[in-house]
Amino acid sequence: MPKKRSGGGLSPTQQAAKFLGVSVLAGAVMAGIALPAAGALGLAAKGSVKSFDEIPDNLKSPQLSQRTTILDNQGRPIASVYSRDRTVVELKDISPYMQKAIVAIEDSRFYKHGAIDLKGVLRALNKNAQSGGVAQGASTLTQQLVKNYFIEEAGDDPTKVAEATQQTLGRKIRELKYAIQTEEKLGKKKILENYLNITFFGEQAYGVEAAAQRYFSKHAKDLNVQESALLAGIVQSPSRYDPVNDDAEATKRRNVVLQRMAELGDISQKEADQAKEKPLGLHPSRPKNGCITAVRGAGFFCDYVRDTVLNDPVFGTTKEARAKLWNEGGLTIRTTLDPQAQDSAQTSIKDHVYQSDEVATAAAIVEPGTGKILAMGQSRPYGFGKNETQINLSVNSDMGGGAGYQPGSTFKPIVAAAAIEGGKPPTQEYSSPYEMPYPSPVQACNGRVWHNSRTKPAKLKNENESEHGPYGMKEATAKSVNTYYVQLISDIGICPVIDMAKKMGVERADGRKIDQAPSIALGTQEMSPLTMANAYATFASRGMYCTPVAIESITQKIGSQVKSLPVPKSTCSRAMSEKTADTVSTLLKGVVEDGTGQEAGLGDRPSAGKTGTTDERFAAWFVGYTPNMAGAVWVGDPQHKRKMINITIGGVPHDKVFGGEVPGPIWRDMMTGALEGKPDEDFHLIDIPDDNTGDDHGNGHGKKHGGKHGDSTGGIGGLIGGLTDGGTTGGGTTDGGTGGAIGGTTGGTVPKPTFSFPGNFIQGQGNGGNGNGGRRG
Repeated sequence: MPKKRSGGGLSPTQQAAKFLGVSVLAGAVMAGIALPAAGALGLAAKGSVKSFDEIPDNLKSPQLSQRTTILDNQGRPIASVYSRDRTVVELKDISPYMQKAIVAIEDSRFYKHGAIDLKGVLRALNKNAQSGGVAQGASTLTQQLVKNYFIEEAGDDPTKVAEATQQTLGRKIRELKYAIQTEEKLGKKKILENYLNITFFGEQAYGVEAAAQRYFSKHAKDLNVQESALLAGIVQSPSRYDPVNDDAEATKRRNVVLQRMAELGDISQKEADQAKEKPLGLHPSRPKNGCITAVRGAGFFCDYVRDTVLNDPVFGTTKEARAKLWNEGGLTIRTTLDPQAQDSAQTSIKDHVYQSDEVATAAAIVEPGTGKILAMGQSRPYGFGKNETQINLSVNSDMGGGAGYQPGSTFKPIVAAAAIEGGKPPTQEYSSPYEMPYPSPVQACNGRVWHNSRTKPAKLKNENESEHGPYGMKEATAKSVNTYYVQLISDIGICPVIDMAKKMGVERADGRKIDQAPSIALGTQEMSPLTMANAYATFASRGMYCTPVAIESITQKIGSQVKSLPVPKSTCSRAMSEKTADTVSTLLKGVVEDGTGQEAGLGDRPSAGKTGTTDERFAAWFVGYTPNMAGAVWVGDPQHKRKMINITIGGVPHDKVFGGEVPGPIWRDMMTGALEGKPDEDFHLIDIPDDNTGDDHGNGHGKKHGGKHGDSTGGIGGLIGGLTDGGTTGGGTTDGGTGGAIGGTTGGTVPKPTFSFPGNFIQGQGNGGNGNGGRRG
């Protein structure tokens, strides 16, 4: 810091040095005007100041950062996002009072001088020689515009901003040369228009349109004289003259501007005096920036749109180019979000899972055949407070999500699809015991073979001891029999399942490869709800997989021009044959009608789906679809710490949470509202014979499941099996024909028969009425 005299100010020596500096600046100005391409000015001290003609002649007006508006598929706003809140307007859309006010207070000789006001410079020399400033108070609007160009180009980089604003002789000379170029290129009206659009007015408002909205909730073209004077006065020091935080200081500054307008003849003295007496008349609007302001709980979807722009190469070949596009803004992004589906999803979520619950839920809906994301929501809102989050629980980690969640038995239909596509019939039967070690060896990809441990073999079991086969695919899917599906993947090999998953867009949420182990059949690989919803959309579209998309179209406003930008398109490919997809739909329709997913049923509207519950109940799922919508619902602890045992969710206590019990009803209510008014379409079903509907050995397993149903197709073996192994706890799964119907319908313990048959007379398995109500998977 320079040493000051005891009376204040600089010493005579320091004053002389500063005067010399501003005198040199004046010489540079004169040389710049007279000889723009003249030789060196003798100012190249340590290379910091170049000769006038060495300064590049390539100043371009930067693309001004503006607000981006995100719309739903009906064209209604979801959110506004911006790095700088600015809406560029033409001069004709700015109040004449505003134009006069800014000229009066910032550069009253604007229309009388060129790029540089020599009178202003000489006046500043006289004043600043004493204070040590560098041409302070002499900048014209054109010079200020150029300075703002440099600041705008610097963006949010603090180093570049410091370089753009540093008070050095070199920067000032560069600014002067560019001001001369700008004056010649643009003319006065365009310079004024650009200045009013680029300058900062405080309260996050860049440009006069944003300022008019921020302080008065009106357009710039509607500003009256006192409002214009207030805004013009703010520019010199937005923090000092902020009317929201210091109305007294802002009023004084406004009145200075009004008086200056009167002195210049822009308004009469009477008009100025009358305006001075009026209150500020603020009608401020709060800054609304970012996805946190999104309506319909669509903050996470808004984030997904942003991440799409920042990550998809269609918006730029480099990360920097995509970031520049987003930060420049001025975009109008029309998305795929369907307001009806989104509202229904959020309503169902709020009805079933509270924000304050120990666990959370997330849901996504996708349109089959297009990949369009129609809804995306979760119980923990977008925010920074308690039980709020910025993590999108519906998507993969590279798009703002977490590490994902094990989907449990909702992965089994992918195994079924791989098997059927490979030639296995849907009647394929396996022994499916209650408990078994993983089969070994099992063929994996690239010649690898998976082996179970010989010393401590890994084992698995079904949900209940009463679940033991043999089962066919239809019944095993409806009951979600673990041992069946592990035998199935061990039979066909792991690689066909991984290949089918890839074709259906199924990948781990954390980006890792799917493990090559038979346990993947039970949903051990962490997935996201969007991934699972879109995978099931493949079944709904009869085997066509379409990549998920969130953006319909984008336009960008540059000045007064509006241009369309390319957007990512969904790419569709055949993942499986129509017959395979229709077969899986037939299997999953049975899950909803008679199996573990009955509580997710949509009544008369055809639907299909699958429940999923993971080991130790860290997660529960329901993923399902109709021909025109596919949706996934996950419930669990995002931190993978709270087991869903003895837990209250949405005010309802649960001893154990099952996929059909909590996620199922969320899915049902969500899809019911989303589909209201939509076409009631049906599936293309395949005739799959009921599993072992009686043979000459009496083996029979009735096709109905859950304590509400039973049929008499299991033969006498099923009858006896149902009588002897009837439901023991109520609400049983009614396998085994008439006996199963008796056991399952009556629930409770069925008396053992008091008569007997000769040995080997009947060899029926008859697992009727096991009393578990189909809550599996």
